[in-house]
Amino acid sequence: MWGAISPGEASALYRLVAQSPTDLVLKTDRMGRIVHATAATGGLGLAFAGDPVGRHLLELLHPSCSEAVLAEHAAAVRGQDGSGWIEVLVLAQDGSQRWMEMKLGGLPERCGALGLLRSIDERRALEDRLFVAAMTDPLTRLTNREAFVRMLGHLVESNASGHVALFDLDHFRTINLRHGHSGGDKVLVAFARLLRSLLRADDIVSRVGGGTFGVLLPEVDAATAHSACARVVAAMAELNEGAGRHRLTASAGVARFAVSADSTLREAELALLSAKSRGRNRVERARRWH
Repeated sequence: MWGAISPGEASALYRLVAQSPTDLVLKTDRMGRIVHATAATGGLGLAFAGDPVGRHLLELLHPSCSEAVLAEHAAAVRGQDGSGWIEVLVLAQDGSQRWMEMKLGGLPERCGALGLLRSIDERRALEDRLFVAAMTDPLTRLTNREAFVRMLGHLVESNASGHVALFDLDHFRTINLRHGHSGGDKVLVAFARLLRSLLRADDIVSRVGGGTFGVLLPEVDAATAHSACARVVAAMAELNEGAGRHRLTASAGVARFAVSADSTLREAELALLSAKSRGRNRVERARRWH
C-alpha cells in the first residue's frame, strides 16, 4: 500500500503548486468558466490582465486549440479520463503566443474541472533547436538530405508542380586530394553561396551529400528550370576561367516532379549521370522530357 495524503498535506501540496511562477492552477464550472485561478495568471502575462474569474477558459487559448480543449474539459466534467497532458498555444497580453501543456481533471459531483497549465517554452525552444540541427548541414548551413527528401515528398504529395535539380561538383574528389578537406570545404561553402545568389528566394537549396546539392524549384516550367540550372553551371565555369586543366566546374540533372519523391530523385540522378557521361560542365534533362 502506497499510503494516503491527508487533507492538510493536500493543502500544502496545492500551496506549493500555487506559488509556482510557471504553473497555473485553474478551476472551472461545468461550462468552462473560470471560478478560481492561482497568482501565476498575472506573472505569465496571459491573455487578460487582472482577475480571470468569470472569463471562459478558451479566452486564454489560440482558437486552433479550442476543439481539443473543449473535448478534454467535457470528458473531465463527466469524470472520464482524458488524454493526459496536451500541448496548447496560449495568448499573451502583448499579442504574442507561447506554448504550454495542460491537464484537466474532474471535480466531485461533476460540478466542473480542475486544470493545470505549465509553461514549456524552454522545452519547445530546445526541441526546435534540435530539429534544426538534425535537418541542417553544419558546413554550408543548408538543409541536409533528410530535410530535402521530406520537402520533396511534401510537394509531390500535395500535387505541386515544379522541378528538382541535382548539382554535382566535377572532380570534387581531386580537389580534396590535392588541397585537403579544408580546401574542399571552402569550395562547398562557395558553391552553396553561388546557388543561393543565383536562384529565387522560393527555391529550396540543400546539400545532399559530398559535392552534391539538391534544389527544389516549385511552380516553374521546364524551360525556366533548365535556364536556372544552366545559369548556375555557366557562372561556376566563369569563376574558374584561366584555372587550366584543374578548373572546377559543375554538372546538373533536372527532372519534373513525378508520382513520388523516390521516382523524381531517380530521374534527376539519371539526368545528372548523363551530364557527367557527356563531358560534365553541362545540364541534362530527365528522359521523361524528351
